[in-house]
Amino acid sequence: MAASTSHVSAQAGSRAEPELSGWIVFAALMLLVAGGFSLVYGLAAVLNDQVVRVGGQGVIVLDFTVWGWVHMVVGAIMLLTCWGLFALKGFARWTAIFIAIVNAMLQMATITAFPLWSIMIITLDVIIIYQLTVNWAKDPAY
Repeated sequence: MAASTSHVSAQAGSRAEPELSGWIVFAALMLLVAGGFSLVYGLAAVLNDQVVRVGGQGVIVLDFTVWGWVHMVVGAIMLLTCWGLFALKGFARWTAIFIAIVNAMLQMATITAFPLWSIMIITLDVIIIYQLTVNWAKDPAY
């Protein structure tokens, strides 16, 4: 009995290494998809803004070229943050949550030009935020 008690206390005092769980992988992959979509959308808006228009509607503020550059920058940050999640970096979780919120808000600026696309990206962002807030390990240091 004494041997098992010392074994438990030794485990309780040691710090477990974070492991890559299925939820973290899912959130990182969704961030990869959303970041890739934002990067491609931004590139299309910069190169030829006629491609990202539906029904001749424009964006709410500024023009497609500006929003294209903004989406490319946000998409690149999302892709870099995705790799941070795969590497189990603590900062990557909060960065991913923040950038997913920013990306969802950015989609509202272009929703008049391409509504279905914007709704799809907002949905992906909500899934990312959900996975990174609800389904995360209970380790307080992470």
